[in-house]
Amino acid sequence: MARSLTILLWCCLVGVGQAGEEVTLDARQSALFRSWFVRIVANVLQRGPSPRWVNRDCASLVRFAVNETLRIHDAQWRKSSGMGHGPLPPELVLTPPQETLRNRWRTPDGGYHSYVAALGLVQENTRFVTRHVLQANLGDLLFFDQGDDQHLMIWTGDGVAYHRGEVSPGDPGLRAVSVQNLLNWKDSRWQPNPENPNFVGVYSFAFLSR
Repeated sequence: MARSLTILLWCCLVGVGQAGEEVTLDARQSALFRSWFVRIVANVLQRGPSPRWVNRDCASLVRFAVNETLRIHDAQWRKSSGMGHGPLPPELVLTPPQETLRNRWRTPDGGYHSYVAALGLVQENTRFVTRHVLQANLGDLLFFDQGDDQHLMIWTGDGVAYHRGEVSPGDPGLRAVSVQNLLNWKDSRWQPNPENPNFVGVYSFAFLSR
């Protein structure tokens, strides 16, 4: 109750949710966010989908990993997530307004919501970085536009992780692909190179410092 009241007071003071208000992470927080984000994505690929992850597709993987990154990683969380063993990044200490970023996505109508699809996630909640994939930073997003379908991949440093948007018995839809394999993908529409008109580019979350 006290924690909720603190967040409410902070929201009133800094104007969280008001038009034009921006909540961001500083440089150190941004670096820690990137480390936690890709570590959580890797854990999902290794262990399979968490019960907390619903509406599974490429955008929901991104939203889920952001949510998990910005929560408190206490002993209970580490046990339930299966990340209780081995080294982890330093804890990401956030202000109450920064904590609201977990479920606060800007929507195309100018509002904020806990849900946003791939197109809205990129258009309203990221900034363009480059069309050269090897210039991507850890945790950046690769965005593909196939006309009627948009798709997101997460840059993990030496490749990408993503959800293919379909689930079948024994296949949760999660994939990890090396950058070399992706650059030579047999379906050229999914090759992340500047010559591919379906590859829109690399994007970084707008709340991160450059």
